[in-house]
Amino acid sequence: MEHIKILANGNRVTNSSVLQKNTTETAENFTLRFVFGGSENCTIGRRQLSIHNDSFVAINKGTNYTARVDADTPVSVFSISFDDDFLEDFRAAWLGDDELDDDATQHLSETIYSFKGEMRAIVTQFKDYMENCTPDNTVIDEYITRCLLCYFEIYHEEILQKAANLNFLHYNTRIEILRRLNLAKEYLYANYSRNINLENLADHACLSVNHLLRTFKLAYNQSPHQFLIQLRLQRAQSLLTKTEYPIYEIVNMVGFKCTSSFIRLFRTRYKTTPLKYRNVIAA
Repeated sequence: MEHIKILANGNRVTNSSVLQKNTTETAENFTLRFVFGGSENCTIGRRQLSIHNDSFVAINKGTNYTARVDADTPVSVFSISFDDDFLEDFRAAWLGDDELDDDATQHLSETIYSFKGEMRAIVTQFKDYMENCTPDNTVIDEYITRCLLCYFEIYHEEILQKAANLNFLHYNTRIEILRRLNLAKEYLYANYSRNINLENLADHACLSVNHLLRTFKLAYNQSPHQFLIQLRLQRAQSLLTKTEYPIYEIVNMVGFKCTSSFIRLFRTRYKTTPLKYRNVIAA
């Protein structure tokens, strides 16, 4: 089931619930895609952008991508497409002469981002409004503007700030290294439940192992291994909240090999055990 709302200014909001889907599309406009429940895989060339409850993707206008959902229960996919003129007016009104207009960084926007904080709160409210209220175009436009503001704040943190953290003399070198690090990040998001070794990760990012370790730490303030552990714990937290899988199954599902080490890591990060966390959420 799919509901599409096209506004007079050309912006489009799509809310769909699917079990099985494998479609190839071309993005008509710059688009943000979110998933509520389950996951969706977007393939762009050789890149796999895996979207879960804790992530979202940005797709540039004109990009060909394949969207795939393979689930036993419905997966809700919520997307916002921004008309070119609306984006231009938004930039002039809200961003001014910002680095965000730099062509060298714009192509980096097409990647996966963490879905949390204010962005998560606003998009969740927006989705609920579209499903449970009689849509008013003025209200929808306000939600769309707030979503875009949050996105550019995240973009500044995830792209511009991380590029600035890379200690290379030439600007274009920093941008190229960050592009490769984005490939590594996307690989971790797509393969977090599998056994990942540094050689494969570095090869996917077209970097040497030493170069990957050094530059990843500069950009993300943690090693690839620490990033992976954090991601696995986030996915485990979601499964504890939204499913009834026993803990030992969740351990395997998110890529940990030892239940005791998972419990120790979970307690260190969330200040409670997985079982207590689940019981508190259930209560």
